[in-house]
Parts: sequence; C-alpha cells; structure tokens
Amino acid sequence: MDSIYNFLKNVWIDLKNETKEDPSFIFILFLLITIPLSLAISNVFLILFILTTLIKWNKKNFYFSKELLLPMLFFFIMSASYFWSIDKSLTLKAIPKEITLLLIPVMFILKEKTLNTQKLFKYYSFGMIVYIIYYLSRALIRFLIVNDTSYFFYHGDYDTDIGLVPKDLNAIHVSIFMCLGYFYFLKKEDKIFLDKVILALFFCFVLLLSSKNIILIFFLLNGMYLFFYSKLANKIRLRNLIILGFVIAFVVSFGKIKERFLIEFQTNTSKSISSNVISNLPQGVHNVSVYEAWANESFTPNNFFSGTAFRVYQARLFFEFLTEDTIFWNGFGLNASYQKLEEKGIKYNIFLGDSGNEGYQKKNFHNQYLQVFAELGFFGFLILVTILFINIKNAFQSKDFTHIAFAILMVSLFLTESFLWRQRGVVFFTLFYCLFNASSVRYNLEERK
Repeated sequence: MDSIYNFLKNVWIDLKNETKEDPSFIFILFLLITIPLSLAISNVFLILFILTTLIKWNKKNFYFSKELLLPMLFFFIMSASYFWSIDKSLTLKAIPKEITLLLIPVMFILKEKTLNTQKLFKYYSFGMIVYIIYYLSRALIRFLIVNDTSYFFYHGDYDTDIGLVPKDLNAIHVSIFMCLGYFYFLKKEDKIFLDKVILALFFCFVLLLSSKNIILIFFLLNGMYLFFYSKLANKIRLRNLIILGFVIAFVVSFGKIKERFLIEFQTNTSKSISSNVISNLPQGVHNVSVYEAWANESFTPNNFFSGTAFRVYQARLFFEFLTEDTIFWNGFGLNASYQKLEEKGIKYNIFLGDSGNEGYQKKNFHNQYLQVFAELGFFGFLILVTILFINIKNAFQSKDFTHIAFAILMVSLFLTESFLWRQRGVVFFTLFYCLFNASSVRYNLEERK
C-alpha cells in the first residue's frame, strides 16, 4: 500500500509541476487518455486545451512549419470540397468532425514552449492500462456468467456487444491506441517488475483484440526494436530469430486468432471455399474469394465478404469511379462517396441489409488512401501522402522508436481503415502527429533571428 501511495503521490507532484510550467499540459494529457471514452468528454478537454493555450499566447511566439501547416491544408481542402460535392449536406455535416486537423496544429504553433512529450507518453501509457484492466475484467465476468469465450476477442455488434471492446470503439482502432502505450514501456530502460507486468498486459491485450493487420505490424515492430534499437541489438543471435518465429507461429495458430487469419487467407484464391471451412457462419453462405471480389459481374445477397475480400471489392469500385466519373482532380466531396457506393452495391446485387444488419453498400472504403482520393481528388491524396512521408522521415531521423512505431502503424492502418473519417481517429492522429513533429519547430521568434 505504501508503494502505491508513494507512486500516486509522485504522479500528483509531477503533473502539478508540469501544469504549473505549462497549463495546457494536463488538458492535452486528458484529451489523449479520454479518446476511447465519449466524444463529448474529449471535446471538453479539447476546448480547455485551446483556451489555456490562447490565454498564455505571446505574440512573439508565432511560427509556421511545414509539419504543422500540412494538416491545416488538409482540412482546408476538405472544407473547399463542399463547393463541388455531389452531396453537400453530407459534406457539410462531416466538416466539423475534422476540425481538429486545423485547431490542434494552430495551438501548437501558438504555444510558448515545447511540451514534455516523454511525460505525456508515460502517463498516456498508464492511462491505457486502466482500460485494459477494465475490459479484461468485464470479459472475465461475462465469461463466468455466460461461459462464452467470444467476450475475450475482437469487438461485438452494436446490438449484442459480444466482444472484448464495444463495436463503437472498434477493436482495430483500440489496437492502435494500445500499441503506442506498449512501445513506451518496451523501450523503457531498467524495467522494474511492474513495468514487465504492464508490458505483458499490453502484449496480450493487442493479441486478444485480434486485428490481423495490426498483429502482423505489431510483431514486425517488435522485431525491428529488438534487432536495431534495443541495447541487445548488437548481441542478437540466431536463436532469437528462432524464438521470435515460434512466438509468431503460436499466436497465428491460437484459437480465435487463428480463425480470423483463416477467414482472410483461405479466401485468397481464384476459387471460393465452402462455408463449412469457417465455423459459425449461417448455412448456405458463400464465401467470396479475393478473385471473385475483383472479377464477378454480380453477387447474391447470401455472399459473405471477408475483410480482405471486401476491401478488394471496394478498391474495384474506386477504379471504376475513376473511369466513369470526373473525380481525379476534385473527388466526390468530403463524405460524399456513400451515394456512389450505394448505387454500385445495388448494381452488383450485394447484401443490402435487413432489420438487424447493415448492408455492405452502407460501408465506406475501409482504406484511407482510396477514401481521400475518391472524395478529395489527387491533391487531397497528395497532401495525405506528404503528411505520412514527413512523419516517417522525421521519425527515423529522431531515432525515437515510439515515433517510428506511430509512423509505421499509421501507414499500415490507412490501408485497411478510413481512420481519419472517425472523430476519435482524427483527434488521435492529429494530436500525436503534432506532439512528435512539433519538436522540430522553434517557437521563439528571437531564436530564429
């Protein structure tokens, strides 16, 4: 008990000193920690962050940089797309959700001092552990009551909520939130027993969330850290590679996680597999292969798309839009592609939904690059790619592995998710992007002369 008391006391003193130095520190920290909670809570801390920054702003501390200018430019092209949008009401409704792309960089431009990012990441990581303990405890209690292991994996549906985290949070997005906390503790030197326990909890939780893409990148980043950035990097032997290979093989073969990988990779053939290869699917459901998703002239309402097959289908629609509509330069407009995706869904006779399920035609591209190109055109796509390029370049130049992990995770995540089209996603990306990249910005005008 004394150790816990001393730990909390030190945290309180630490946060108090940081907040005294920069009043916005505590609000940025709580903005980061509350991203998985209600959006209203995040909005409150965002407003407080803006107010404290404006109050402390000194007109001498005003400096633009390409790193901070690019997200703002991205927001401006989103807003400008209203004027050519094919669905102005949807575009107008979506613009406020993206406002953090403008507000957060502006606040970093106006800040008098650079933030203590290491302290922010430290307490952010401890904050993520609270969520892990909560959701694992929730899953255990539900399992003991219902005796269903589904409560330990992925996310559930909006109606049933059978999953490790609620559907609204999205297991893939939560995986990203947790990965940054994990890599903070991984690179921490002189780990005590508590640090190792926390690291193990992060590791297990990311695996249980069962996001195939994130798990693969997660192991890649672990290997990259082990072989190139850890203290033991120069002492690695062949046995370490063998051990890592066995760990990956174990994870991929483990129950529910294995099932989710099979759903993706067993359909990656020119011929579809029968539905009995994958358990728990309704009788008569046909599993669409990647080849069929790309080539079929039509589908039927009982066709089931795995994640990979569905993304291939959506990519196919994107290339059809490029040839059928004049969207190369301007796009359809922010959030305005839904109308076109729905029309294509009806044309190809995919499952359009029923009283309990949303149809495939209601879903977005599930690919940030295609989503941006389809809705904002080539220049919007170019800005996004430039943001990611600068982020990853600065990450490797800084040799900060947390920054490197963030940069690689974002590049890979955007291949499977329209992450920036979700309010939690855009807040998370913009805030961490600014925290990592603003360190190269000199805020004091006197120093630049």
